[in-house]
Amino acid sequence: MNAVTISPPPHDVDVVLPCLNEAEALPWVLGRIPAGWRAVVVDNGSSDGSAEVARALGATVVHEPRRGFGAACHAGLSAATAGTVCFCDCDASLDPSLLEPFVRDVQAGFADLVLGRRRPQGRGAWPAHARAGNLAVTRMLRRRTGLRLHDLGPLRAARREALLSLELTDRRSGYPLQMVVRAADAGWRVTEHDVPYRPRTGASKVTGTWRGTWQAVRDMSRVLAERPAGVPDGAPGAARGGRRAVR
Repeated sequence: MNAVTISPPPHDVDVVLPCLNEAEALPWVLGRIPAGWRAVVVDNGSSDGSAEVARALGATVVHEPRRGFGAACHAGLSAATAGTVCFCDCDASLDPSLLEPFVRDVQAGFADLVLGRRRPQGRGAWPAHARAGNLAVTRMLRRRTGLRLHDLGPLRAARREALLSLELTDRRSGYPLQMVVRAADAGWRVTEHDVPYRPRTGASKVTGTWRGTWQAVRDMSRVLAERPAGVPDGAPGAARGGRRAVR
């Protein structure tokens, strides 16, 4: 009988976890971080003791007083020291242990940026308005870059130095999209993995309502209006570029 080869877990990984009042979800989320990885919880002005909970559970805590999803994510990226950086929501809707194959793909050179394609599990995991907003943005992304992505979910992995080289500037809801747009413009290989998406713990700060969802879409529309680096105003292809995602 042939022996089963078990690959060692990926190493040299930081997981950035933007956090705003997620004390209830933190124990589950931090308990799912793969062994040997560092959890970087970015407290974005919580009033429920999230920072203290995270610190007690062994996470590195970074404080970012400027409100905004992008502000929290970029503070975490700036504080990261590992060669590979992952991002994951801190509301227990996504399991950070699922990032292992993402990291393997990046570290093996199969992809430059790996995203999680959310597959809702259970009623209420992904409300209709949030799905509609996501669909609208992925369609606009395809027109802008040629990338045939199905989702712009927050679960993702890439190399730290490469992410920093993108010089991301959005500090609100457009940050995740700007990362993908600039990666596409730079010719990165962007891929997707299906991941289960659970009902979140607590109330959503962004996409919990139609209003919040469409505000996020407006933020992202501004990102999509960016021209690729080095392309002058009015030049052919100024709104196109990048590579298609591998599916």
